[in-house]
Amino acid sequence: MFDIPTLETARLRLTALTEKHFNDYAAMLADPDSTRWIGDGQPLDRTNAWRSLAMLLGHWQLRGCGMWALELKSTGEFIGRAGLMYPEGWPDLEMGWMLKPGHRHHGYATEAGNAVLDFAWSQLHAPRVISLVRIGNEASDRVAERLGGEHIEDMDFYGSNSHVFAYYPPHREHRRAYA
Repeated sequence: MFDIPTLETARLRLTALTEKHFNDYAAMLADPDSTRWIGDGQPLDRTNAWRSLAMLLGHWQLRGCGMWALELKSTGEFIGRAGLMYPEGWPDLEMGWMLKPGHRHHGYATEAGNAVLDFAWSQLHAPRVISLVRIGNEASDRVAERLGGEHIEDMDFYGSNSHVFAYYPPHREHRRAYA
């Protein structure tokens, strides 16, 4: 079994998703506002939320990276997920995030994203990370920009027009040479 590392930021703990997170995770994925920008844009029932959780955990085993549960350090409350994905058919290693409605617009996605990128550079030695942001999702566009993402192209990704933001390790001098 792969040990999922725990990361900490000033306000957040990024920890392995577990069954204790499931009720909050399922509620987040049942919310149409939370799911409108991912997958087919439809909310998930509990059965499919369970499958989603299992897939995210399996990704760690298969790829050595994945999504973390985001918890507030002060209370332990589950507030969302963030991490790295590179499933079959993806164009590159992707960083993504999702927050419960009451926890958006507080800087948590940016805070978690910085920790995720640090992990990608220091532990995975990734040459590049991308974020696929559906066109129209202006809040996630702003998060990607705050994280240093460079809008390199737009693409049709599984039927959705998406901005592609690229992140490069801080020491990389000729960032665009990779793209």
